[in-house]
Amino acid sequence: MNSEDKRILLISNSTLYGSGYLDHAEAEIRDFLGKVKGVLFVPFALYDRDAYAATARERFQKMGYRLESIHTVGDAKQAVRNAEAILIGGGNTFRLLKALYDSDVLNAIRRRVAKGMAYVGSSAGSNVAGPTIKTTKDMPIVQPPSFDALGIVPFQISPHYLDPDPNSTHMGETQEERIMQFLEENETTVVGMREGAMLRVEKGSTFLKGSSGARIFRKGREPVEAQPGTQLDELISANK
Repeated sequence: MNSEDKRILLISNSTLYGSGYLDHAEAEIRDFLGKVKGVLFVPFALYDRDAYAATARERFQKMGYRLESIHTVGDAKQAVRNAEAILIGGGNTFRLLKALYDSDVLNAIRRRVAKGMAYVGSSAGSNVAGPTIKTTKDMPIVQPPSFDALGIVPFQISPHYLDPDPNSTHMGETQEERIMQFLEENETTVVGMREGAMLRVEKGSTFLKGSSGARIFRKGREPVEAQPGTQLDELISANK
């Protein structure tokens, strides 16, 4: 398996303030999917899978793609094996990962992505692309068998990244403080993706896309800012 075959688009958020579902990511999704005709949708992060699938289907049909939801097929693993592209939507990351384990599709997705199937993740769907879900902001409303996720990218994702507000009177930990706590116990680089940010992995390289930047956290180092258009490979390597 060649890592250069992987084609991955990770979106921080499904809806950007002032726009509709995936409107802000439409141009990037179209460019990324290219000649793909059909998309397999994974709605596991929300409770009402039928309604979620209907929303995604309508949005992707407007872009010219057929969309089938994995929760409506008889054989989920076979659906993954046959898919041209897969979209894993946002919601609760713990519920999503538990359902991926329950459906026994994690390995099938890993294998297909390794062979070049296009992977699009949004919010929780981006979270599960990393080695674990330990950097999610979500509440553990259910308990998956493990925090281990797809691991199709070698770094952790922290979507919906919010910078500390110097005028806030809130005394709880900021997202940055929580990520730094993660790095006290773990070695893996964390990419804090602000809303509007996207990561695109193709031909062995990772680029920051979208309308906002990201903050890169590495163990034992000061966080680093990255702007849209930046190639992140050196920044996300813990050894550089």
